[in-house]
Parts: sequence; structure tokens; C-alpha cells
Amino acid sequence: MSKVPALGKLVKVDPKSVWSHEAHSFTPWLAQPENLALLGEVIGIELELEAVEQSVGPFRADILCKQVGTGHWVLIENQLEKTDHGHLGQILTYAAGLEAVIVIWLSPQFTDEHRACLDWLNRFTLKGLNFFGVQIEVWRIGESMSAPRFNVVSQPNDWAVSVAEASASLGKPETLQTHLQYWGTFREALIAHGGHIKPVKPLAQNWLSFSPFGRTGFSLSAATNKELNRLKVELYLNGKDAQGFFRALRKHQAKIEAELGSLTWNEKAAKDRNVIQYLESANPTEKEDWARQHKWLVERLYAFLKVLGPIVKELQPIGEEEV
Repeated sequence: MSKVPALGKLVKVDPKSVWSHEAHSFTPWLAQPENLALLGEVIGIELELEAVEQSVGPFRADILCKQVGTGHWVLIENQLEKTDHGHLGQILTYAAGLEAVIVIWLSPQFTDEHRACLDWLNRFTLKGLNFFGVQIEVWRIGESMSAPRFNVVSQPNDWAVSVAEASASLGKPETLQTHLQYWGTFREALIAHGGHIKPVKPLAQNWLSFSPFGRTGFSLSAATNKELNRLKVELYLNGKDAQGFFRALRKHQAKIEAELGSLTWNEKAAKDRNVIQYLESANPTEKEDWARQHKWLVERLYAFLKVLGPIVKELQPIGEEEV
């Protein structure tokens, strides 16, 4: 007879017994990079902290982030009680004042009315404005340490957003489905390769962003371009010091290109900067060529990380006068 395994019992913990105060305890905890990463993983976006208790006129928003890769503002509003009308009004006021395009409302308990309100906002507000309702739970096994768990209770309707974006841009919703399939297959190739670049959720768009450097303002991305029939991998620099970091990075250009090959150093963006490598003659709609394309993207991402990682770790921004 096989031995019966001994299993522990999950015990639900009152969040207020872990975080005694919303502003002084829970918000600082959530603002830590590892906890923002946990939240971002659940909702499918990468978050980069910008400010805590950000002023919005006479009010103060809990946490303000940017979405890595896009620079879109993300507003996070917390509460340790059941959702109420006051917090609903706050997230709308703060979102307008900060021009956030992604709003995340966290609470241990969402009423049916407030969940329905978020669903309604996702259906009928302007295209590109997204609302998430996320339930925060705390669990432990026996007398072990408590552990948080995020549950998404309301989120944008991906299909409706995809169709709207397709109608506004290409007029071909099937193109977005191709993006999902392309990046889904790419994700499998990235997982099979193994390593420090964490696979992300496939999205209905022509690019994906990764944050393997562990440093704010630096990310890698992979992208396709059907019109130009090519792929690209890039180091993306954003934030207030992007130009200074870019100038510092160019001092290493000869060494970097000796290892990576020819690169495009792009300074055209108003604030952000990027360093790009292309693969020509690569049509992302040709599924029979996906294996080759995905192999190139994975290899180039890891080559960028290997060569640029040590440099980025020590890089300091320099002024224009120092060039």
C-alpha cells in the first residue's frame, strides 16, 4: 500500500492583521519591486514605480507607475476594506488628473455593484483606457508565514479592445489573432531556451517587452514589422535620465558592436532612446518561417543581455557637455 502524503491546510488570513494601515503599511509593501512584479504578472503588464502618494490637486493617489515598454501611466488605488463609492470616485478623479491609461483598484472584497461598474467602464469608456479590479488575499499553511495572492475580478475585454484597435488601425481583426499566435509560439521557444529572460503573456500587438536587467529605465524588446518585412531586437531606455544613459552607453559602442555586430543607435525619439538590431527578409505572417524567426529573436535577446547586462549594471548618465 502506498504511503498517504501528509498535507497542510490552507488558512485564510485577514489582510488587516498583516497590514495595520493602508497608507503606512500596505502601500509601502506593494510599492516594493518584487510585489509590483507579482501584481504585474497577474494582470499581464510590467510595472515600474514612479511615485508613492502622488499629489493630484488637493488629493494624493496611492501609487503611480509606468508600464514598461510603453511609458503609459498606471494608477494603483488601494484599500483594505470592502470597496466603496468614495474610492470609486477617487480612482476616476486621479485617473483624469494624472492622465493614466491603466487603473488598478485593489481591495480584499469587491461588491457586485463596483465590479459591474468596472466592467461597464471597460466597455464604454474611451479606447485605450483600461480598468482592473484586483482582490488581495492572504493565506498561510498551518503556522507558516503568510503569503499574498492577487485575484483579478474585473479586467478589460481583450477581444473587444482588439477588435476596436483593429478597426481603428488596420481594419483587420485577424491580424491581432496572428500576433497572439506568433508570440505564443515565440514564448514556447523562449521557455525551451531557458535562462534569465522571463517569458511574458502573448499580446495582440507587434512587440513584447522584457525587463531582465533589474534596473529601472532599461528593458529589452522584440518586435515584428510586416510592412518592412523584418524583425528587430532592441535595448530600450526610458525615463528622465534616458538621454544621459544613452550618451554614456555610446562610449562603449565599439566594444558592443564588436560582440553584437552592427547596430542602429536611435536618438530620434523626444525623450526615450534605443539600440536596435534588425533581421531583414523576415515576414511574420509566414508561419513556415516562424521557427527561424523565433530562433533569431531568442538568440539576439540573450546576446543583448550577455553583452549589455554588465555595462548597464555599472552605467551612469552623463551630460551633453561631457560627450
